[in-house]
Amino acid sequence: MGDEYEAIGEGGARRLGVAELGAELGERATLVQFSSAFCAPCRATRRILGEVAGLVPGVTHVEIDAEARLRLVRALDIDRTPTVLVLDADGRIVRRAAGQPRKADVIVALGQAVRAGVSES
Repeated sequence: MGDEYEAIGEGGARRLGVAELGAELGERATLVQFSSAFCAPCRATRRILGEVAGLVPGVTHVEIDAEARLRLVRALDIDRTPTVLVLDADGRIVRRAAGQPRKADVIVALGQAVRAGVSES
């Protein structure tokens, strides 16, 4: 990403589910993208995350309109778009980054999230 993915420590890992996301979690991981209407990098981010989710079985991409979901944005301390959260299979936020991602960075962060979910099972 424009910024590196930041690891979220065990104590700070918050879980998100269907109620917060408005969509089902991926079987292995979920890429959550916070976007806004006039955000040019959000369109490129949508394409990249969609491609990665399509390449990796069990991974879902969920896009959330930050302006329509202000309560969630504030609760998660999202301060710019795009912001991407990587959730493990249980919905725990294990990585986050702001800015337009590079595909390689998304794949690495996703791999770490999948491994985190496997090691805790």
